[in-house]
Parts: sequence; structure tokens; C-alpha cells
Amino acid sequence: MSLLVLGINHKTASVDLREKVSFSPQQLRDALRQLKEQPDVRSGVIISTCNRTEIYCELNNAGQDGVVNWLSQFHHLDAETLLPYLYAHHGQAAVEHLMRVASGLDSLVLGEPQILGQVKNSYADAADENTISGALDKLFQKSFTVAKRIRTETDIGGNAVSVAFAACTLARQIFESLRETTVLLVGAGETIELVAKHLAEHECKKLIVANRTHERARELADNFGAEIIALEAIPEHMHRADIVISSTAAPLPLIGKGMVEKAIKARRHQPMLLIDIAVPRDIEEEVGELNDAYLYTVDDLQSIVERNIEQRKLAAIKAEGIVGEESDGFMAWIRGLESVETIKQYRAQSESAKAEILNKSLQALANGADAEKVLTELSNKLTNKLIHAPTQAMQSAASRGDTSTLSVLRRSLGLDADK
Repeated sequence: MSLLVLGINHKTASVDLREKVSFSPQQLRDALRQLKEQPDVRSGVIISTCNRTEIYCELNNAGQDGVVNWLSQFHHLDAETLLPYLYAHHGQAAVEHLMRVASGLDSLVLGEPQILGQVKNSYADAADENTISGALDKLFQKSFTVAKRIRTETDIGGNAVSVAFAACTLARQIFESLRETTVLLVGAGETIELVAKHLAEHECKKLIVANRTHERARELADNFGAEIIALEAIPEHMHRADIVISSTAAPLPLIGKGMVEKAIKARRHQPMLLIDIAVPRDIEEEVGELNDAYLYTVDDLQSIVERNIEQRKLAAIKAEGIVGEESDGFMAWIRGLESVETIKQYRAQSESAKAEILNKSLQALANGADAEKVLTELSNKLTNKLIHAPTQAMQSAASRGDTSTLSVLRRSLGLDADK
């Protein structure tokens, strides 16, 4: 039995090639069934995301050519063209890789938590199609436990490493809870959408979206239950916002000092947090001079992100140690399985030899043969049958001068019991 990971990811291949090797949700079920039908595959799981496609297999042998050929044929690609961009991990390296992937240690953004959910979904798909069992099943379950342990014992996911997440983290530091806050989002691009997602996860009380085009704002509002206003209406609604987060492509600032000053007066000087993550600026720099207005720019957030990335790197060192420890333990379990299987085979072989010789002896007794002679012959034949293979192995080791193997054989046969 051998564990294999065969994959392609953001480190080894371009987006174009990753797209060609990815599995759509419609393809995945059929792909799992086809994978399981390959001659050497005992069980398998396929993980396919925008950043990686990986095939996890439990194989009868240690080879990977069959899985490479299947992958290339499934996607109608030339195997020789694909091979330079693939990576393969066997045995403990495969175990460590899955644990690192599930824990976010192999992600484009170090420590990102989304990958664990994707790995769990891939496992569930394989379970639904009955393509996962045995050691591979145990490995995936173990990887979930390891990921949880790493999240608990390290700060790998505790610090914001995207500008959008950093903005929300900053808001949560200033406002202990977002459940009673109203947030005005200016713009409706990708960064604002990510901000809205993070705010929704923290149950923000009210979202207001101001955008130049109503259609794009409507899409964002429908997803997050937000109110829509026009950019021109911002001065009328600014006082409602505890937090303003802005990210547009406007060439000049949209929010000036006077606009914010009026909003603060209308709020009876309740503090406002303004986060400007646009380049060029959406909010005039002078806003930061106002009492009760706390202005942070993209540069402030970027310094937070860079500091947090370094903290995640330090946490990753501890996390890697946990992966090493857990993979050692899993491989010890695998070796235990192999020893159990070997013992079963040896016992079955010995029982078969005993049954064969015993049946012949009982038949001889039934035919009137001398009992003493039958018993003597039985004991001689059984002894010779049982010592035949070990004797040959010792003779072979001795003829090669292989003292190490000879020593192991002696200990296993109880000849050197004290060693």
C-alpha cells in the first residue's frame, strides 16, 4: 500500500494551465468514479480550486504513472506537456502535504482558512461516491484534526493579511462589536465586496452602499441586504454611518473635510471611523485633523498587513513543527497496519500448512496406518514446512555476507532473544 499526492498549483503553473487541469462540479463525480476504476487505485479524493488541482490516492504500489496518464487523458492533454508542472509526494511526504494544505500552510495567502472548507467538501464528495476508504480516509480525518490544532495552538490565522480584512479588523478593534454599527461602503468593486463579506460575517447592523452605477450596487446589496444610495447623496447620509470605508477609482477625493465635519455635528460628536483604501485618495487628508474623526489610509492598512504577514510566518514555524509531529504519528499508525497485515498473512500461511498436513495424517489413521508413525511423520513434515522459508532467507543472507539481515532473522526467530 502506498499514499500518493499528484498535483498542480499556483506555485508550479500559470492560471491558463491550472484552468485546463481543474475539475468543474459537473465533472467531479464522474472523475472520482473513473479514478477509482484505475487498476492500481484503492481509493481516491480530488481537490480542485482556483489555485490547485490535487489527486490523493491510496495505491497498491508506489508508482504514479497510471494516475498521471489518467489525469492527462481525462483533460485531453499530452502527458509529456503536463509532467513538468506536476508535483508528486509519496508516503510521509504525502501525509505532510495534506496536513499543510488543510492548515493553510501551502496557500497563496499564508494561513487562509477557506481551504479547510474546500478540503472537507472534497472529502465529502469522495465519501458520497464511495471512492475513499482505509488509510486515505483516516488521513483526511486526521488532517482536519491537525488543522484545528494548528488554529488553536498558533496565530496562523489570527492576523489580517489582506487590505479588506485589515480594514474590518481595524473596525472591530475600535468598535468592540459591529452588531450595533452602520457602515457606509463607497464603491462596489472587488475590494468593497470582500469588505462587505467580512462585515456580514461579523453581523454588522446596517450596510449602505454608495456607487456610481446602480446596477453594480444592486448586485452587492442583494447579496448582503444593503441599502443603496447614489454617490451624490453621500452628504445627506454621512451622519448615519459609524464607519465609512471607501474604495473607488475616482481621480479626485469624494469626501471632504467639510462634509465630514457636518456629519460629526449631526451625530453630536459621536466618533466616526473613516478608512480610505483607494489610490488615489477618496477622502481628503485634512479629515484626519477633525476631532472625533479617525482616518486611516491604504498605507496605514498596508503596514498592518505587512506586520501581520511576518507574525503569520513566525506562527507557521510552530505549525510546521505540529505537522511534523502529527505526520510521524500517522506513519507509525500506517506501519502498525502493515505489521498487522503481515502477521495475518504469516498466520494464515502457517494454518494452511497445518491443515494440509493434519488432513493427510487423519486420512492415514482412518486407513489403518500406525499411529506413532503417522504422528512422527506429521511433526517432521510440519516442522520442515514451517522452517523452509526462514532457512532459505538465512542461507541467502549468509551467502551475500548480509550480516544485518541475518541478525534480524535470528532475532525474529527467537535465536537471539536477549538482543
